[in-house]
Amino acid sequence: MASDEHPNYKYYGRYWGAHFRHKKRRQSGNSSGMNVNNSQQHQQQVDGSHNVLSSSSSDDPAIGHEYEVFLSFRGAEIRKSFTDYLYHSLIDAGIRTFRDNEELHVGEEIGPKLMKSIKQSKIGIPIFSAYYASSKWCLMEVAEMVKSMKDSKQLIMPIFLDVTLDAVQHQTGSYAKPFSRHEKKVGQEKVRAWRDALKEVVKRKGLELDRLANGDCPYRPW
Repeated sequence: MASDEHPNYKYYGRYWGAHFRHKKRRQSGNSSGMNVNNSQQHQQQVDGSHNVLSSSSSDDPAIGHEYEVFLSFRGAEIRKSFTDYLYHSLIDAGIRTFRDNEELHVGEEIGPKLMKSIKQSKIGIPIFSAYYASSKWCLMEVAEMVKSMKDSKQLIMPIFLDVTLDAVQHQTGSYAKPFSRHEKKVGQEKVRAWRDALKEVVKRKGLELDRLANGDCPYRPW
């Protein structure tokens, strides 16, 4: 998939980033003179979404959030198209964003720097593409996001790029064969944890680009 074959990637990558920027500006203005504790910030909802980008906490490294957003994705072509537009839109919005780098993959497990980056992010954004499940690293990342969500109320905002929710939730379609290969290589127990993580993420609801492009996606990031 070349980026010029998907003109919507550029638009929606910037669209998502613009909403983060708008939200952060609103929160920065609303937080003047106000002290809101960390748990309240995670739970407060505005327009159907969580209030998670308040600069009153995100700029304080003592809070434990080194990044505001962690992006998880698979493939060089996605990196150069949608993910690149989204990443730079977030950076331009002043949002500290971690973009996974394959150089951080060490051995058979998630390297310590990558693990720390996931844990210290306020929001995890797995970008589900047709080839996402072919990477054990992506599956380990999304499983760690779910763990962080349960342990520290980290938020997960999935994006479904060119794959359906059903395929991700039930590991069908382009996800079926990769999961069968993973089971043979790493065993059913670990793969079962990855399957459970995907099912949990799908419950979060997310941005379905194909449906949004057709005007048929009720979800909005804010």
